[in-house]
Amino acid sequence: MLRTRFAVAALLGVALTAVAGGQDRTFTLKFKDDKGALVPFYQEMSTEVTQHIKVQGQDLPQQQKSTFWYAWTPVKEDKVKEGTEDVAKWTLKEKIEGLKMDIDISGNPIKYDSRTPDAPGSAGNPGLVEFFKSLKDSEFTVTLGKNYKVEKVDGKEDFIKKLVAGSPQMDALLKKVMTDDALKEMTDPTYKLLPEGPKKKGDKWERKTSLNLGPIGSYELTYKFTYLEPDKEGDKKDFDKIEVETAISYTAPKETTDGLLFRIKDGSKLTSDPSGSKGVVYYDPKAQRIAEATINIKLRGDLIVVIGGTDTKVELTQEQKTTIKTADTSFLAPPKAPTAPTPPKS
Repeated sequence: MLRTRFAVAALLGVALTAVAGGQDRTFTLKFKDDKGALVPFYQEMSTEVTQHIKVQGQDLPQQQKSTFWYAWTPVKEDKVKEGTEDVAKWTLKEKIEGLKMDIDISGNPIKYDSRTPDAPGSAGNPGLVEFFKSLKDSEFTVTLGKNYKVEKVDGKEDFIKKLVAGSPQMDALLKKVMTDDALKEMTDPTYKLLPEGPKKKGDKWERKTSLNLGPIGSYELTYKFTYLEPDKEGDKKDFDKIEVETAISYTAPKETTDGLLFRIKDGSKLTSDPSGSKGVVYYDPKAQRIAEATINIKLRGDLIVVIGGTDTKVELTQEQKTTIKTADTSFLAPPKAPTAPTPPKS
């Protein structure tokens, strides 16, 4: 726990001086219990997206709400030598336990919930609903290296095969969009929100990453962090608090998009709005994990989309809020049955 050390010196009762100094926090992830046994952990990621799209003077509003539930199972730890440094590499299994989607495209709703897949409203778009169904129970094997960086992900081929369901067009799109970069982002248990070294209260730092989505284009992301004072009260007062601002810039794809129905043209531009792109991360030093994080991103810009040889200008404003939670038990675990009251003694 971040502590402040006070040295109090009293010299002949004349002076009383307090000297404060911050002690660095090392942000680690805990994959074993106190007895050394590997223990699973679970995550819930909820995202709300509001898009305002304007095409040829016509407004096309879209709203999306999604929740994914993940189960993480540590498999093994390997100690390796990298230069003069001893590095722990972890192998984990990630499973998509379930998901919930609520999409509204210009007044046309599409709903899906893996917990009740045949509920009313889940047949709004049969093809898309089948795609959602295929996501459930997908698994990946993830290798983490130094600073918990995702070095390798196994399971990509089986994942794509499961999703395309014999559709050549979907197969071509996913093979282009599901790049190694995209898969590593999708299977990062830290979401790149943890610092790569020790930090103390008041520290500021940046972390840059890129995301290549093939024919969709690429994104350059810069996370700007500030280590803040913890909350003074509430259920997060014992957690370390980190503010994060996300800066994003977009570049149109350079590669060919043969076989696809669209192409995003060079000159398209999307940038983030700093005022709407702030969030907060709460790190639990006792459990050694991100207890909860909220990331807000506001994007705006213009895209030039080529469909059938015709250039179409698309004006886009998007607001996105993502909330991440981590727990020892599955978020899909059924609630405990209420305990019957003890009958009074006669």
